[in-house]
Amino acid sequence: MAAATTTSSTPQPPQGDVIATLNFYSPPEDRSTPYMLAGDVPADVDPSKRRNFSDVGIPVLIRDVRANASDYSLDRDAFQIVLNQPASSEQSFTDDASIEANYYPEVTALLHSLIPSAHKVVIFDHTIRRAAADAPRTPVNRVHIDQTPSSAMQRVRRHGGASSPEEAEALLAGRYRIINVWRPLNRGPVESSPLAFASSSTLRDEDIVPVEHRYVDSGYVGQTAAIKYHEGQKWYYLSGMTGDERILLECFDSEALRDGTAVQGGRVPHSAFEDPRTREGAEARESIEVRALVFG
Repeated sequence: MAAATTTSSTPQPPQGDVIATLNFYSPPEDRSTPYMLAGDVPADVDPSKRRNFSDVGIPVLIRDVRANASDYSLDRDAFQIVLNQPASSEQSFTDDASIEANYYPEVTALLHSLIPSAHKVVIFDHTIRRAAADAPRTPVNRVHIDQTPSSAMQRVRRHGGASSPEEAEALLAGRYRIINVWRPLNRGPVESSPLAFASSSTLRDEDIVPVEHRYVDSGYVGQTAAIKYHEGQKWYYLSGMTGDERILLECFDSEALRDGTAVQGGRVPHSAFEDPRTREGAEARESIEVRALVFG
């Protein structure tokens, strides 16, 4: 009798299109200006005071772009998929100074290579998210855009590297963008809390709601955008994303505001989501997003 053979298999992340719930904007009951506290919010702040608007969960079709990742562009969709990137010289992604020294130059080089017209790239911050209960920053399960036209102008004035107000205005007179370079940090493919993103060409201006970001530690007031659901929006994700892949999320593109432009909106709504096919015990997603001003 032949000996029985045993096989082991590595769990595979969910693949293919999926219907999953995304959380969209629901306005404050008193119709006041929507806001969210940001920065180092004290732990004793009443959770109901951290923001004054709520969410409404809506099941949507989220299409997998794994088979046609090259079909999407910044000018039309405000996102771009980048595959087969070399290993980073940054290994741990636990120390901010090390990330800035090792990973920031790689992001800068990537943006220059993908946007040949760029004459200046300035990285102004990064965020690491871990889908663990005790993590300081977890994936955001709410549809949003990182910047608005108003906050993008503020970012140029604060972080653009201008030596004078006149130089800042010169930068604002040209094309400028804010791009979030997103990648997972998991050792294997992302199994849980994948990132969903909608094509900018399917997002209406009336779907976008500016939200004040009130930084409690500095007093700075910025803006992000919440998103109202509309059935015309088309949503996507990249299944089983690995550490050698990147998603470029364009938060703002000044070219989209010009008459006759070919840029279709230049702003991408996005959100983490819970895939109903995720296996029990799947590894929590870890990721880093690096935000940069791109001029030219």
